[in-house]
Amino acid sequence: MRTRVAVAVMAALLALYLVFAVRYGVLLISTGSPIAIALGVALLVLPVMAAGALAAELVFTVRAERLARRLEEEGGMPSDELPLLPSGRIDRDAADAVFPRYREAVDAAPDDWRAWYRLGLAYDASGDRRRARWAIREALHRAAD
Repeated sequence: MRTRVAVAVMAALLALYLVFAVRYGVLLISTGSPIAIALGVALLVLPVMAAGALAAELVFTVRAERLARRLEEEGGMPSDELPLLPSGRIDRDAADAVFPRYREAVDAAPDDWRAWYRLGLAYDASGDRRRARWAIREALHRAAD
């Protein structure tokens, strides 16, 4: 629930930023000065790119959550009880120790979205967010087939 609130706050802040950026972009363009026009155009283009990136992240999150619910309903979520550090994070050494099992599952069944999703969770537990997102994207791709 906290994640959803954080996403909503970030989306609202981006919307507020877009309003101000567009307003000042139009004001700068209307001055007629070449430098001001260039800055005004940048103020119009960059926020649109940011909004597109935010939309892509929201779509990824919603689709990944759906797959997580589906996997949980099937009883396929990993049941590893990994020890936690005093900070509440998973002990990376323990996560690294169970990681090969999930990598082998993907190697054995490369078209199984469930194996890819569990691999993504293992990457996440190991602290490798980039590869975790890649594995979850693979799971999304294979689930759509």
